[in-house]
Amino acid sequence: MRKLTHEEIVARQNAANHPCIPLTVVLNNIRSLHNVGSIFRTADGAGVEKIWLCGITGFPPDSQISKTALGAEARVPWDHEKDAVSVIRRLKKEGYQIVLLEQVDRSIDYWDFKPVGRVCLIVGNEIEGISEELVALSDAAIEIEMAGLKNSLNVAVAFGVVAYHMRCHLKKNLPFF
Repeated sequence: MRKLTHEEIVARQNAANHPCIPLTVVLNNIRSLHNVGSIFRTADGAGVEKIWLCGITGFPPDSQISKTALGAEARVPWDHEKDAVSVIRRLKKEGYQIVLLEQVDRSIDYWDFKPVGRVCLIVGNEIEGISEELVALSDAAIEIEMAGLKNSLNVAVAFGVVAYHMRCHLKKNLPFF
């Protein structure tokens, strides 16, 4: 075993044809531009089809987003719309299952959630979470079990955990994987 060089890693990625998974993400009222950039980078790695940037969430071009996205903001399709509710209603009509990454009374552990079909994952504000209006429009809610004193992970880290879980399950249902 040997560590790959940077050039080998880049060549492998350029040669691969990794299709997107049917996962769209809505970032609603994310305050930190570094979190937004980190989510872009993780979304690129996980094969997310699109990111919706809603509410106060910043959007490219922005040097703080670029600092952590490292170019992923130019690769992952995205759109900015102030009102997340209208985006969610549109995606529901298009057949997306609306899933919250949030602690609610009926949320289940993300590990137990098995996504099927097209999924829209909503990620909310670092302090206040997801609004009640968006909670009411959701089909399911998932959360990450916390064993320590803190009640949640950083929003970008939590997104990464869940995005790769969803990738693992969604790609099983696609004929091209």
